[in-house]
Amino acid sequence: MAADSSPRVWLYDTTLRDGAQREGIAFSIEDKIEIAHKLDALGIPFIEGGWPGANPKDVQFFWQLREEPLQQAEIVAFCSTRRPHKVAADDPMLQAILAAGTRWVTLFGKTWDLHVTEGLKTTLDENLAMIRDSIQYLRSQGRHVLYDAEHGFDGYKANPEYALQTLRAAQDAGADWLVLCDTNGGTLPQDIARIVREIVAELGRDLTAQIGIHAHNDSGTAVANSLAAVLEGAAMVQGTINGYGERCGNVDLCSVLPNLQIKLGYDCLPSDRLALLSTTSRAIAEIANLAPDDHAPFVGQSAFAHKGGIHVSAVERNPLTYEHVPPEAIGNQRRIVISEQAGISNIVAKARSFGIQLDKKDPACREILQTLKDLEHRGYQFEVADASFELLVRAALERRPERFQLMGFQVHCDMLRDEKTLLSDAIATIKVAVDGEHILESAEGNGPVSALDEALRKALVKFYPEIASFHLTDYKVRILDSTVGTEAVTRVLVESSDGARRWTTIGVSPNILSASYQAVVDGIEYGLLLQSSARSAASVG
Repeated sequence: MAADSSPRVWLYDTTLRDGAQREGIAFSIEDKIEIAHKLDALGIPFIEGGWPGANPKDVQFFWQLREEPLQQAEIVAFCSTRRPHKVAADDPMLQAILAAGTRWVTLFGKTWDLHVTEGLKTTLDENLAMIRDSIQYLRSQGRHVLYDAEHGFDGYKANPEYALQTLRAAQDAGADWLVLCDTNGGTLPQDIARIVREIVAELGRDLTAQIGIHAHNDSGTAVANSLAAVLEGAAMVQGTINGYGERCGNVDLCSVLPNLQIKLGYDCLPSDRLALLSTTSRAIAEIANLAPDDHAPFVGQSAFAHKGGIHVSAVERNPLTYEHVPPEAIGNQRRIVISEQAGISNIVAKARSFGIQLDKKDPACREILQTLKDLEHRGYQFEVADASFELLVRAALERRPERFQLMGFQVHCDMLRDEKTLLSDAIATIKVAVDGEHILESAEGNGPVSALDEALRKALVKFYPEIASFHLTDYKVRILDSTVGTEAVTRVLVESSDGARRWTTIGVSPNILSASYQAVVDGIEYGLLLQSSARSAASVG
């Protein structure tokens, strides 16, 4: 962790604006408020809220945030320079920025002469005046200004003399930051490093503003580009959580941050906040309604997953053998992956992660390992269904409570056609026994699995009220042998959540409903196990 004397790198999050430009993301105002508060809790010092002059939703966001203020972060409004041949004080967009009421404003302007002449259809001198007038006006209204030099690197490569003129105009007008943007995401790390170094040298003693970097990931080098810029003197990194953004996304702060703070020794967040990174990443993915990237560096569920038996044995002895940083430092955890390639070391280590202590000489280890291999041969895949594997282990050790028994179920589907679409309306009827009492329930759903899940939870909720908080968050079907047509074995993965945690369960059968039922039942049983464990821990505490 960075010491107090470590050099500072300021993090600037633009998930709420640049990140929202990703295809498939549509944040509501409530979503944006919730994300802003999570970023604030993480310790991000600058949070860009949006462009109030261009989006009515962003206007409301800034107003609503005044009623729910952040604890430590500066909320930033975003805007462009004034229009050509206009007066900054009369520009409606700049007036909307002032109305947002933020202390900090990010203003972007043109650095590439191509964009000035082809995009703005104006002269190079007028572009300099636009930058100068806009910043001077905002400064006269008491605002601090971050100047984003759009296409800063492409502009410098095309016409370095003019690119430097735009930066000097921004600085002379009073900008606090000069942020160099790789807007097209096509610049490689060695060119980023060279250009930042040259710009710092050219501005020399006249450099009163601080330098920042805003990288896009179109070449897959946004993290490397940002680190290269920092090593050449940039003191701010602008990016997004999970790398969300237009096209291929922005630089991922979840990768840049730990590299800067853990590996390079920069001071980015308070020392106690870095451990919130993984949960923040997953929470924002949830709000964005996007599945978390399990293989994301640092924060992904598989970032510290070990599958091979040799790897597991080595990590058990010394985590440094196969882990580049401690997973706990960024709020992640080590995972021992269970598959047909597993050995006894995997079984013991995985059981320990469940809070179950096994000895390698225990015959149960061999039994669990053989059961695992047999089931995976039939099509199960426990490396993606930890919850089902824990239930398997507990069953082998006779520690799996039998909370209910299935007496039978039926699913009826009606195919309805409206004017354009064929719809499936399903009704499931299920009979279960709990403590000798038989319960018969039915429920509707927008498909057979949804109806089955609803009917089962409806039957059990009287006995286990906590089930009311459980819901399906994902459902995946895989045909394991497509060559045999409708007789193929089906693998079903069901992801469930109680609003705070997620878990995945699996079912395999030639009958898709039977496979689905297995996965749904395991999901409910595992959720109840989690709730029971939480209550036990609370009572001990």
